[in-house]
Amino acid sequence: MFKNTMKTAVLLAGLGGLIVGIASLLGGGSSGAVMFGLVIALVMVGGSYWFSDSLALKAARAQIITEADNPRFYGLVRDLAVRANLPMPTVAISPSDQPNAFATGRGPNKAVVCATSGLLESLTKEELEGVMAHELMHVRNRDILIGSVAAAIATAISAIAQMAMFATMFAGGGSDDEDRPNPLAILLVSMLAPLAAGLIQMAISRSREYEADRSAAELLGTGEPLALALEKIEVLATQRPMMVPPAQAQAYIHNPLSEMHHKRRTGVDVGRLFSTHPNTADRIARLRAMTF
Repeated sequence: MFKNTMKTAVLLAGLGGLIVGIASLLGGGSSGAVMFGLVIALVMVGGSYWFSDSLALKAARAQIITEADNPRFYGLVRDLAVRANLPMPTVAISPSDQPNAFATGRGPNKAVVCATSGLLESLTKEELEGVMAHELMHVRNRDILIGSVAAAIATAISAIAQMAMFATMFAGGGSDDEDRPNPLAILLVSMLAPLAAGLIQMAISRSREYEADRSAAELLGTGEPLALALEKIEVLATQRPMMVPPAQAQAYIHNPLSEMHHKRRTGVDVGRLFSTHPNTADRIARLRAMTF
């Protein structure tokens, strides 16, 4: 737990340092652009965070259920919430055939957990417990908030970088001003900073997935149910496509939009750096290596 928490803190600090570095490069005269980029990011991501539950449910075409609608699933979530010392979340089911699940909401008191119909039909009770324990750990660990903070900083970096690039391309005169930042340096940073921010944001997402796996295994006293569930999901997801907006895909226990990994001839999976989710085989191996 400490290792993943520290990794997340370091990555968030890296994002913060990146935006400070960009601001320093642009110089004091461009502080207005920096603030404008921050405002844009806070409005965009803040709105998404505040309405995260309704946006995610709409994207998944999910319906909120009561215990009368599905006693088995609702009761399973309720029992896990009690064990995790969490308020009872809103429970929903998406009609997708792909076995998958996600958690969303502004915090433990406003949480939503959702499973697809494919998940409910494909997994045993123990495997389903593993998946839903994982989702409830996202709620307990406030990963939706952490992801939103990372997204806000990354969005701000991209907005600031774009404004800096356009300002440099269309600025006239003043090229001999010694105090003016090097235009080539600004253009280079404007292109590389959003990429770096995106990579850090994805690394944070992967770190939170590993931590939710670990927390779920700890709650259940074993990582085997979730490991078995991930094995099934990995196989069935490739056979049952699921279309969701890219912005929502990272919330799922298995990325519904990237079932196949593209590898170089060396066999190195370069796609992992650009993935919001850890490699499934790595997750399974970690779960099975855990002892409690």
